[in-house]
Amino acid sequence: MNPAARPPLRVLVVEDSEIDARVLNNLLRAAGWQVHYQRVETPGALAKALAEESWDLILSDHNLPQFSAPQALEVLKGSGLDIPFIIVSGEITEGVAIGAMDAGAHDFLTKGSLGRLAPAVARELREARVRAARRDAEQALRESELRYRSVWENSTDAVLLVDLDGIVRFANPAVLSVFGRAPSEVVGLTLDALQPPGLAPGSWWTAATQGGTRVVESAAGRPDGSLVPVEIAFTDMATGGQRWVVAFARDISLRLAQQAELVRNREQFAAAREIQQRLFPHAPPHIPGLEFAGASNPAESAGGDYFDYLPLPGGAIGLVVADVSGHGVASAMLMAEARAYLRLLSRDVGDPGLLLTAANRALSEDLGKDRYITMVLVRVDPVARRIQYASAGHPEAILFAPDGRPRASLRRTGPPLGRRPDAVYVSSAEQWLEPGDSLLLVTDGIDEALDPTGNECFGMERAGEVVRACAHRPVADLVRELLAAVRAHSAPKAPDDDLTTLVMRVAPAS
Repeated sequence: MNPAARPPLRVLVVEDSEIDARVLNNLLRAAGWQVHYQRVETPGALAKALAEESWDLILSDHNLPQFSAPQALEVLKGSGLDIPFIIVSGEITEGVAIGAMDAGAHDFLTKGSLGRLAPAVARELREARVRAARRDAEQALRESELRYRSVWENSTDAVLLVDLDGIVRFANPAVLSVFGRAPSEVVGLTLDALQPPGLAPGSWWTAATQGGTRVVESAAGRPDGSLVPVEIAFTDMATGGQRWVVAFARDISLRLAQQAELVRNREQFAAAREIQQRLFPHAPPHIPGLEFAGASNPAESAGGDYFDYLPLPGGAIGLVVADVSGHGVASAMLMAEARAYLRLLSRDVGDPGLLLTAANRALSEDLGKDRYITMVLVRVDPVARRIQYASAGHPEAILFAPDGRPRASLRRTGPPLGRRPDAVYVSSAEQWLEPGDSLLLVTDGIDEALDPTGNECFGMERAGEVVRACAHRPVADLVRELLAAVRAHSAPKAPDDDLTTLVMRVAPAS
């Protein structure tokens, strides 16, 4: 359809940001629709809007402070209305997207990639018209065959009217696109003639005569020998004193291809996770008087967090925790690149500030404008028991005294990597370590993990409580308890971001 000729469009936007709602509105207007939209952000407001006005389309953010796309779907289902429902979210995982589609969402888009918005809306409006036509057809079955014929003639589904002897007595124009035969060629055939070779004779007819509405997935055999995957819904009708079976058949090639793509993506995500897990340290370093432990749990199959132990010149060791913006496969690839650069640079450079400066120059071009990395690098001198650090926009690390009191805060000393290619990072002054001290490094997925209300972060105070509670336990236990506490804080939801922590403890005085 020419964008200039698009009809008026009434859009209900489930969104807590008026700016984001206007962006969607402007994109639809730019595509040629005359848009009237209303923004809602609570279940009550959505139900009220559905009851008071008619709508052509619903665009919903996935997570709102008081609402969510799955809840919005339940409200829509409760209304009994059939309105295209498209999720438009800042970030959405593959598993959540599949769950939303299973729950009734028609499509999902990310806010950072809205080029598909207009085509997706056009498609779903068209599909809604097809569904409406199909419902109209089923209603008309109860009234008259003549009314049915006018609806069926315009249906994009192939429609077959079959008598009780299994003979096709009517076929609409869409049978040509599905079965590769003109309607006149189909009338007079049995359903067996349309089945694929190799399927037992009478299979479709057996399914068609079982009573109620029956849906089967099969393949349609075309005259040229090709096969087309089809979904066929059989239903009964009575008109003119005679009983009939009506078959609605549609080509499901695209749907099956999309399902196969999702399976491939799931397998690729699993492979990416396995590869990424191999990049993390297999075991902490063994240094007398020092104990180390770390862990990283990605929010998706693969994440953008990173931790490592770097051998540095002079017998020192570097503790690194980093966070690539976003998460998923793209962030995981950048994380792997950052790891490679650091491991290469640290062979000759031991100063934390110089290491971050060199890494920033190397990574800036690859990160581009939309990506960055926060990173804290702590140099530990195991003999002199001193630490020195540099932090590229990373959340503060905390050095805890043996009694659990924060003794020092390792705050940011420069911008995130990739923000300014010419940035110079300067190392901090050296800090003495005392017997029993614990150094805690985390990513913001731990500090900023939200409770179910979305109002309260986990915070570093809670992290400090875990450090105190595990003061006399191995640091590996401390790491496990900290990650468990974050997940409990967010329950029943899973944390939205990757969770990564690294802990070093100095042996207590004997």
